[in-house]
Amino acid sequence: MLDVRGWALSVHGVQLAKGMLCSIFRLMQRLLQPEILDSLPPDDPDALHNRRDIYRLNGLMGNFRWFRSRLPKLLRPGERALEIGAGDGTLGTALAARGISYDGLDLWPRPAHWPHESAWHRTNLLSFGGYADYPVVFGNLIFHQFSDDDLAALGATLKRTARLIVANEPARGRFFQFLARSANSLIGANHVTLHDAHVSIAAGFRGDELPRALGLDEKTWSWRQTTTLRGAYRLIAQRK
Repeated sequence: MLDVRGWALSVHGVQLAKGMLCSIFRLMQRLLQPEILDSLPPDDPDALHNRRDIYRLNGLMGNFRWFRSRLPKLLRPGERALEIGAGDGTLGTALAARGISYDGLDLWPRPAHWPHESAWHRTNLLSFGGYADYPVVFGNLIFHQFSDDDLAALGATLKRTARLIVANEPARGRFFQFLARSANSLIGANHVTLHDAHVSIAAGFRGDELPRALGLDEKTWSWRQTTTLRGAYRLIAQRK
């Protein structure tokens, strides 16, 4: 005899699973929301915990390895690079071993371990007036924090001054938010990281959105963007 009830429950289960998968993989519109970290002083315990979490997430995503392997090959002799949104200086310090000449820019104070031969610009990256000194500008998990209008304003400057723009950002998608929640549970992330990771991914990028937001022109710029299975959106843009 046909078990109608069991069949109906089975069909319902399949439909429910299908709905969950569709929700995970459905496209998201870019949404910019405040991050908790931006409201905390650098020495706040929650901010320090968040920095530790971000360091671990960068390791899981391979972000620092990517910068260490790519930047040295892209720089020309004598070029000096500027890291925008340099934060606690962890990435810049890691790049020092590769012989890269670089400076940092962030609203946070100069880190105690920041190399003495590297300058630290404590200012807003949108109002910074020294971009002309840096043919190479790179950033890790920073561009997504700005609106399209702000990115257009930044791009208007970089188009005049930079030869190379390198970015590692969150890839936008509900699937990546799901992965982030799983990874954050694994590393014991605090509430700041759990919240900020979710909203950061919602503000992330897909396809050629970032170079378009910066206003890069295909006639004078070439770029390549990739998205990893671990949720990293990576852009290398070079002036032709």
